[in-house]
Amino acid sequence: MGNFFKSLFSSSQAEEAPEKISRNDKKNFDIFKYDGIRAQQMGRLPYAIKCFTEALNIQDDFETMNYLVIAYTNSHEFEEALEVVNRMVSLEPGNITPYLTRTNILLLMKKGEEAIADCLKALELEENNPLAWFLLGKAKRIANDLAGAIEGLTKALSIKDDFTDAYLLRSEILFETNQPGEALPDVEKAIELAPDEESAYLLRGQIHDKLNDFSAAADDYNRVLELNPFNTDAFMFLGALLISAGNPDDAIQCFNEAIELKPDFANAYSERAKAKALKGDREGAAADIKTAGELHPEGELPVAQSNFEDMYKGGIY
Repeated sequence: MGNFFKSLFSSSQAEEAPEKISRNDKKNFDIFKYDGIRAQQMGRLPYAIKCFTEALNIQDDFETMNYLVIAYTNSHEFEEALEVVNRMVSLEPGNITPYLTRTNILLLMKKGEEAIADCLKALELEENNPLAWFLLGKAKRIANDLAGAIEGLTKALSIKDDFTDAYLLRSEILFETNQPGEALPDVEKAIELAPDEESAYLLRGQIHDKLNDFSAAADDYNRVLELNPFNTDAFMFLGALLISAGNPDDAIQCFNEAIELKPDFANAYSERAKAKALKGDREGAAADIKTAGELHPEGELPVAQSNFEDMYKGGIY
C-alpha cells in the first residue's frame, strides 16, 4: 500500500469540500476493508488488523468489526477482540451473532460464568437456537456444572439431532464422570455423522479401553493414525494399551513414533521407560526416566490426552 496511510490523512484532503470528503471516505473505507480481508486470507494478521482498524475509524460497519474480531482472536488478542465485540453488541443489540461470538472468546479465555451470561442473553433472543444451547453446555462445563452442561447439550440435540459436536462433548463429559457405557452411544452417533473425525475415534478408543474391550480400543487408535499419522495422542494411548497386553516391543515403537514427532514429549519418555522395564532393559528405562525428568523438571508428568477444547473451535456443526 506504500504511503497510503500517510497520504490518506494529508492536509490536502482536509481542504476538500464535504461532498468530496464523503466520497473519498467511502472509497478509502472500501480500500482498507478489502485490503484487510486479503491480508487475513494470506495470514498477515497484524496488517489485516491495521487495515480493519483504519476502516472502522472512518465508519462503523458490523461486517468489518466481525472480520477484526476474527483477526484478533486468531492472533490470541482476546481482550482486544472483546472490545470490538462489545461495539458490535451496542451497534445491533437485537442480533444474536455478537453474543455467540463473545461467548466463544470467553470460552477460549476459560471465563465460564461470563460465557454463561452471554448464552442466556442469546437464548432470550432465540430460545431454540441449538448453537446457543451447545455453547451454554460448554460454558457450564468450564464452570464445573457438569449436570447443567449435559442438560444444555441435550437441549441442543433435541433441536438439532445431527449436531455432531454436541454428541462428542456430551460423550466426553459422560466419560469423564465415569459413565463409559452412557458415553458410548453418543460417540458412535458422532462417528456415524462424521466418519472421518479423528477425535471421535480417539474418544471411542478410550471408552472401549475403560470398558475392557481392548481389541476395539486398539482398532480405534489405529483408525486415528490412518486418518492422521501425526496424532501423538493415538500413539500414546495405543502404546499404553500394548503395555497392558504385555507387548512391550510394539509399545516402544509407538512411543518412538511419538518422540520422533515431538522430541520434547516428556510423557512419551516416561511411558517408554515402563515398556523398557517390562522387557528387562533397566538401563534404557533409567535413561528415559532421566530424560523425562529433564524435560519436565517439576516431577509431575502430564497425562496424555486429546485436547477436545481445540476440537470444538472450528467445529463440525
